[in-house]
Amino acid sequence: MSPLQLGHLCLLARPPHGIPGITVLLLSLLPFWAGAHCPCQDPALCQPITQHPDFEVFVFDVGNKTWKFYDWSQITTVVIFGKYDPELMCYAHSHGARVVLKGDAPLKDLINPSFRASWIAQKVKLAKTQYMDGINIDIEQEANCLSPEYYALTTLVKETTDFFHREIKGSQLGLLILYRIKVVSVDILISELRGKALFFIIENDLNCYDDYIKIGINPKKLVMGVPWYGYDYTCLNLLEDRVCTIPKVPSWRDSCGITSGHQVPYKVIMKQVNSSVSGSHWDKDQQASYYNYKDSSGHFHQVWYDDPQSISLKAAYIQKHGLRGIGMWHANCLDYSGDAVAKQQTEEMWKVLKPKL
Repeated sequence: MSPLQLGHLCLLARPPHGIPGITVLLLSLLPFWAGAHCPCQDPALCQPITQHPDFEVFVFDVGNKTWKFYDWSQITTVVIFGKYDPELMCYAHSHGARVVLKGDAPLKDLINPSFRASWIAQKVKLAKTQYMDGINIDIEQEANCLSPEYYALTTLVKETTDFFHREIKGSQLGLLILYRIKVVSVDILISELRGKALFFIIENDLNCYDDYIKIGINPKKLVMGVPWYGYDYTCLNLLEDRVCTIPKVPSWRDSCGITSGHQVPYKVIMKQVNSSVSGSHWDKDQQASYYNYKDSSGHFHQVWYDDPQSISLKAAYIQKHGLRGIGMWHANCLDYSGDAVAKQQTEEMWKVLKPKL
């Protein structure tokens, strides 16, 4: 603990003259597990966040210090996918935003109740040690519906939720779901877990959210994930009507949403589109933007991506159907360099997340 922190604690512990008992009162306001190891200048920032906002903005952070340039006026939850940064935790808490763990494990191991119990205990201990506010479970391995792995995942979410809520006041549990990746029968899983967690779902097809709502899932349990990246496809042929033919993938890969393209961050797309052979085009059927470019070997590529125009349509859906919120994978995909053009592009991507009242 720094001298400044010690001084702060001494001030709290020193009762004003004529007010007996103030020492106990003030010290009781400190976080119940915040002590000598709290990394924040203000020990109160090591308390868990307990309020639950009506509208959630989830941010997935993969590391480095770009978080200093995020729009903290909107953020409610930060999911740490990179190395834990205590400075980020303190800063997020100072803005009333939760910071939660990433939780993953081999699905086959979760069948064992002893493994699950140990896994949950370790995650709770880690969250407490790092003054975090919950966990986001991210298990993307394939499991057949109603298989032992399916039941193990369902049980894990229930047990983890109960344990975290008991040990960390106001804690939040989320489950990341890639709709096209057949981890489980998603509709059944969410139905069984209703009321237990928030579901962060990454899926461009808005019909999937309609499906959840139709089977009785509370929209306030659904957080829509939007990609702050695009997919770059190498074209076998690029036809005159801008149709890019791509290599076929095996049927099992296609059913899991695995394509022949690779991900490209939005900040790269914004630089590349200006030198493309086509410029940006809007596809009204896909409700997304795309462009074509030629690489140094002479091969044509087609890049599809979300931008403020496409994300605004998704934000409108969220507002109309009353979903709990929106989030992105991932916040580090934008350009925070300070370049004037990049700054405007970055601000537009953050701004479009806000629901229009």
